[in-house]
Amino acid sequence: MGVVATTHTGQNSVPGAQNTAQNTAHTGQNSAPGAQNTAHTAQNTAPGAASAPKQDRSRATRQRLLEAAVACLAEHGWAGSTVLVVAERAGVSRGAAQHHFPTREDLFTAAVEYVAEQRSSALASLAGGDRREIAAAIVDLYTGPLFRAALHLWTAATNEEQLRPRVTELEAKVGRETHRIAVELLGADESRPGVRETVQGLLDMARGLGLATLLTDDSARRSRVVAQWASLVDAQLGP
Repeated sequence: MGVVATTHTGQNSVPGAQNTAQNTAHTGQNSAPGAQNTAHTAQNTAPGAASAPKQDRSRATRQRLLEAAVACLAEHGWAGSTVLVVAERAGVSRGAAQHHFPTREDLFTAAVEYVAEQRSSALASLAGGDRREIAAAIVDLYTGPLFRAALHLWTAATNEEQLRPRVTELEAKVGRETHRIAVELLGADESRPGVRETVQGLLDMARGLGLATLLTDDSARRSRVVAQWASLVDAQLGP
């Protein structure tokens, strides 16, 4: 009986061992999805890490296109500044250019907005100078390539129906921002009679001198005009 009992016990122990082995096997199998999940997590992390350089490249491409558009407008005018010409100058394909700016109007409107931002940044950096220096610096902003590019777009907008409302709206915005910055830099109190008109007169005069510079280099005459106008502005604005 003892032997038989032992035999039965041995036989009974086998299923337990098998169950343990099976459970172990299942445990091992169940751990596999966890490993797979880890792999999926690693895969999911990769696109996020790759997106930052891709966005950087996209921003860099857009910046090159805007700078190329401004340069083309300044050098060739509206007629000679096609999307293809700008794309070639920026070193990108025409398809890449149209990805960022679907139409020619989109590209050059954005270019002039870029010009306006650059001009505003340049104006804001003048803080700290006296009024005569600031007046002269404002004029300088209207005699460089940024102003020349904007002027070509204004000219084109007079004949391009699709372009005109965009440029009109943009220039109104640019004009308000430029006036605001000039008032701050000059320390002008517009509650006083005539002060607002004096500041606007300075900006209008600067624009006129910028137009004159397109045909000839009149820097000597311009410097005398600016010096006289700066004195008038300083006297009109008061302490």
